[in-house]
Amino acid sequence: MPETIDALYAFLAAGVLAWVLVPFTEGLARRIGALDRPNERSLHAVPTPKLGGLAILAGVLAAGLVGSVLFDWLPWNDQTKAILAGATVIAAVGVLDDVFDLAPGWKLLGQVVAVVIPVSEGVKVQTFTFPFLGGLKPSSVDLFELPLIGMVDLGFVLTVVGIVAIVNVINFIDGVDGLAAGVCAIAATTLAVIALSLDRNAAGVLAALTAGAALGFLRHGFPPASSFMGDTGSNLLGYLLGTIAVQGALKTNAVVALFFPLIILAVPILDSSFVIAKRLKYRQPIYVGDRSHFHHRMANIGFSQRRTLAYLYGWALVMAGLALALRFVPYSDDRGNLDAAWTAVMIGCGLIAFAASVYLVLVLEILKLRSFRLHQIIGVRRRAGEPPPAPAEVDAGVARELETGEFPAVDPDTGELESLDRG
Repeated sequence: MPETIDALYAFLAAGVLAWVLVPFTEGLARRIGALDRPNERSLHAVPTPKLGGLAILAGVLAAGLVGSVLFDWLPWNDQTKAILAGATVIAAVGVLDDVFDLAPGWKLLGQVVAVVIPVSEGVKVQTFTFPFLGGLKPSSVDLFELPLIGMVDLGFVLTVVGIVAIVNVINFIDGVDGLAAGVCAIAATTLAVIALSLDRNAAGVLAALTAGAALGFLRHGFPPASSFMGDTGSNLLGYLLGTIAVQGALKTNAVVALFFPLIILAVPILDSSFVIAKRLKYRQPIYVGDRSHFHHRMANIGFSQRRTLAYLYGWALVMAGLALALRFVPYSDDRGNLDAAWTAVMIGCGLIAFAASVYLVLVLEILKLRSFRLHQIIGVRRRAGEPPPAPAEVDAGVARELETGEFPAVDPDTGELESLDRG
């Protein structure tokens, strides 16, 4: 089995390879016309090559293969082969989408096929524990095994669904230079530390490869980006994070294992949740893009791309810190007894993460905008002797404001609504 220091070597090797190879993927993208041309949803101004994900794939594959064969960084077993094979398949699906703009159904099918490859080799969740119902090291009586339902392996199905969901969650946030790569680098680094601490060294090294390759690409993808990783990269990074989460945390008996991926990936998960909820509310297709993502909202209120990244990277780091605290703070002994002082530390960490999340949600005007606009309009109409607005009217107005970036404000002298372009 690999040693912990091998994760550092893997991180550096994958990072250097991805960094060096991105210019070659840029040339390839220009030759075959795989360019991301600006549109109404874009935050970039010039056509940009979008096959940078191939450099991430090459970094992970080359460093992983060389490390496995020459340095024993990764055990060269059936699971490792299946994970790397699935990575190649899902990146190929991304290339086809970047070049030919695949229909959503075909993209989803390709993702499922790729994910089934490692899950078929045992990279799946079969047993788990309920958080906080046992000690840090649960006994066999605390373990719950996912059953067979007829001929259906529930663990197999749930693992495939979970990894495919992570793939699409990462794809959703890939809308501003460097966002997905940076968030994935933070997530992969955190998963590497957790996996290595749980003696899941193979998953730890794979996470280090992922983090290194993502950072190597980020050298070219940070704004102003010379290259986008495209669906090639977002599909690949989401897939790798999903398989790492299963191998490195969810398949262990750690009580809080279920929480690790949810906390580490909280930023993209929350972004996707808000976006999907909005599209369902306004009866829009889930797979059709709009300008309601976190980075679009920040652009609407005047944030530069770099300021947007600073806020969202910071949020991701806070959530990663909470996950690491859950892993390393000794708030409970092996019998489930809580230590008062360390429990207070954990509560403090949780409050910091909660406060950061609430602050960002308020900055993004997700919760307060409708109520604020409702009070504004009611006040103006009361002064004019008009009836209050219908809820549907307010919802439609808020949706229009978030879509266009134009927010009406109340003139403090006249009390009348005026147009304020905050885009």
